[in-house]
Amino acid sequence: MATVPTRLFVYGTLRKGGSAPLAERLAQEARWLGRAAARGALYRIDGYPGFVPDANGGPVTGDLFEIDPDGALLAALDDYEECAPPWPEPHEYRRMVIEVETEHGRSAAWTYVYAWPVEGRERIAGGDFLG
Repeated sequence: MATVPTRLFVYGTLRKGGSAPLAERLAQEARWLGRAAARGALYRIDGYPGFVPDANGGPVTGDLFEIDPDGALLAALDDYEECAPPWPEPHEYRRMVIEVETEHGRSAAWTYVYAWPVEGRERIAGGDFLG
């Protein structure tokens, strides 16, 4: 049986000091572990980014948090990202496990992956939404 990650990688408005309404709650209810990077591409959607994982892609910069995997925070984040069951399909985002790189090595973490087509979207050069 696979282990459920207790880590969450965020790369956009949910990052430490981010503008999303849940960024402050995430900072209060989770433990910030530091910066992390994932392989893939980051696209500008509508004032927020969309991450598309790709093992051969460039680094995407984000923050890594330690979370309670069974807590209300993860459910609130699913609702915020509109991928919780009440939201109509197809969801714009889906939560999945990816591998991230930290200064202490690699780690499995949940993240929200952009699930809609990215054709015509601006790719964020350098992979850092806040940079």
